[in-house]
Amino acid sequence: MRKTSAAMQVRLTILALLAVTLVEAAEKTTGVPTNCDLLVIAHRGASGYVPEHTLGAYALAVTMGADYLEPDLVMTSDGHLVARHENEISLSTDVAERPEFLARYKTQTIDTVTATGWFTEDFTLAELKTLRAVERIPAARPGNTRMNKTFEIPTMQEIIDLAKGMQEFTKRPIGIYPEIKHSTHFQRLGLAMERPLVDLLHKNGYKHADSPIMIQSFEVTNLKELKNLTDLRLIQLYGSRGSQPFDQFGHSGLTYGDMSTPSGLRDVAEYAYGVGPDKNYIIPRVDGKLGNATEFVRDAHAAGLKVHPYTFRAENVFLPVEYQSGSLVEGIGDLRGEIEAFVAAGIDGLFADQPDVAAVVRGPCLPSASTVLSVNLYVFALVTSFIVLR
Repeated sequence: MRKTSAAMQVRLTILALLAVTLVEAAEKTTGVPTNCDLLVIAHRGASGYVPEHTLGAYALAVTMGADYLEPDLVMTSDGHLVARHENEISLSTDVAERPEFLARYKTQTIDTVTATGWFTEDFTLAELKTLRAVERIPAARPGNTRMNKTFEIPTMQEIIDLAKGMQEFTKRPIGIYPEIKHSTHFQRLGLAMERPLVDLLHKNGYKHADSPIMIQSFEVTNLKELKNLTDLRLIQLYGSRGSQPFDQFGHSGLTYGDMSTPSGLRDVAEYAYGVGPDKNYIIPRVDGKLGNATEFVRDAHAAGLKVHPYTFRAENVFLPVEYQSGSLVEGIGDLRGEIEAFVAAGIDGLFADQPDVAAVVRGPCLPSASTVLSVNLYVFALVTSFIVLR
């Protein structure tokens, strides 16, 4: 075989650069991402179709194409992590119909908000397992009530087992995106969740930054503590601009608005992998309709942060006016249109109650036909060149 001359090496280099250009052009001209760039996070599972935070909702979400399952975590009196939207469970379970638990009905203050009902921290896991989940927002989702009392309250370990099992079945990674709810409240009760959650995740093999786990919280101090406990990725959630993370209440003047500025986002990037803002940080509503996109995504990306806004829901009651359909609050509108507007604003992922709609917008996690053609042309050109040069 003859040695490749300098001129031939230049020719090969040009061919390779041309092929790379073709690939990039193909990706820009196709209508969907080519490598799962848009992360689909099933908010409380496929909660638009099945009562939230149940194994049924999580399993359905995977079959619909979700990349991550999002459980809200609270603690039992005997130290077990379970999935409920709130530690007050009268709206999401049948506890109010259970006379044996009537005496545990009480009122308490959680993160400055007065709540009345039944609370997970007053129940053992065995007791919670006797309860059944019900649809939390039946006015918006009357169809989901047909599955009331079908499912138990799942533990975090059961969610992990489901994700791993579905991963084996679907032959693709299935991640978990747990939120630590009311961190300070549970710490004050002696039921801190941070260390037990990290220990549980590590025990199940989730130990590294590339593990399919992201831990989220609306508080700041616990995320900074978690940074010292684990290499798993952390997500800072954002409430309304004028409000404060509860752990900062009475200790500092830090607001979520402060944390949304370029310098605030750089501070967040010191401990977090990404941010989970309310959608209004990205495209605020004006008179009920979507306004113009802000600089939030650009500033977050400049700080090195991923952006996963919440929450995308298909029912009219949750949609901007221009995407609603009909007059019923439970009517299904154009969620796809709303998601497409936020994708155009540059988001990296999103929390959706109907993950199938987000998956359709994202498209299949496969290279587009034009990209495959470009790669094939690249390989063909290189092979042909080597044959000629032999």
